Amino acid sequence: MIADNPWIDAAVRTLLVALLAILVVLILIWLERKVAGRMQMRLGPMVTGPYGIMQSVADAIKLLTKEDLRPATADRWVFELAPFAAFVPSLLALISLPFTAHLFVRNLELGLFYIVAVSGLSTVGLLMAGWGSANKYALLGAVRAAAQLISYEIPLVLAILAVAMVSGTLNLVEIVNEQGRVPYIVWQPLGFAIFLIATLAELRRNPFDIPMAESEIIGGPVIEYSGIRWSMFFLAEYVNVFVLSVLGSLVFLGGWNWPLGNEVGWPLQVVLILLKTSAMLLLFMWLRSTLPRLRIDQLMSFCWQVLLPFAFVAIILNGLVLVYEWPDVVLGLLSGFAALVAGALVYRGSRRAVPTPRWPLAPARGID
Repeated sequence: MIADNPWIDAAVRTLLVALLAILVVLILIWLERKVAGRMQMRLGPMVTGPYGIMQSVADAIKLLTKEDLRPATADRWVFELAPFAAFVPSLLALISLPFTAHLFVRNLELGLFYIVAVSGLSTVGLLMAGWGSANKYALLGAVRAAAQLISYEIPLVLAILAVAMVSGTLNLVEIVNEQGRVPYIVWQPLGFAIFLIATLAELRRNPFDIPMAESEIIGGPVIEYSGIRWSMFFLAEYVNVFVLSVLGSLVFLGGWNWPLGNEVGWPLQVVLILLKTSAMLLLFMWLRSTLPRLRIDQLMSFCWQVLLPFAFVAIILNGLVLVYEWPDVVLGLLSGFAALVAGALVYRGSRRAVPTPRWPLAPARGID
């Protein structure tokens, strides 16, 4: 009956996506606090529930009951609709993510293109938040966020396009099936590095967290928000972290296919995709806890002068291999060499960015 009625079918699938998003956010908030605590020699949440597992639920209850304020000079409709404009695209991206060969909400033929398209809409929500708040600091944070997201979305799309060129499809299930023996990270190390860095920038996480950094612009475009509206922006952030982690595991790490293959049952496929997604999530949390924040000029220069040119290099290398029908090993070697060159250039640039003293420091004197 549900399959025969499209309205009921759409309502059930929407409810499943909403429940998945809430569950994922609650788990990720608790997990990130525990991971950051361990890295900083702390215990993290330990009071609310066993091992602090109910801390995220307590925070959600607090935000739901907290007073929701709006500045007197704010644009009412823009201010109130901005959280939805930032949160809804995250839910839309979950629709086309497959977790096994037969477990998904919708298997779209253009699923990869769909995720890239809807994930870029969250920029509109941040701009609406900054403009509608009638606060110059919020507007400055929104403009910085928009500049960062638009800039880094280009190399992110090019890295994904490089994989689509090799697989010959935009269907995520078919892309995973093409990685039965070797995942694309082996043939596309440069593309994976670009995807990883651009993903950190798209998620506004260290070292690319300038739009939300309190030390930069006192909280960014969400400075005037409180309660449930404030939480919606960070719900969107954690859902995007999950979406891009799953996408990276599907596109570069073989998804549920490698190394077991489609022959195994769906329970093992779920375990495999969860392990790879968890590895991506822990990598993002580790980088957030260890890397320092970049300056805004360094952030933009890195995108346009380093990341974007090497993204085009990845496209050119893939095109050469496909046109001349070279073996995949050649693509892996060329992409790996290009990744090493990019790393060497970044290391050399970072060494130049740190000034060295022109004279040696005077030795410390002892107490006479």
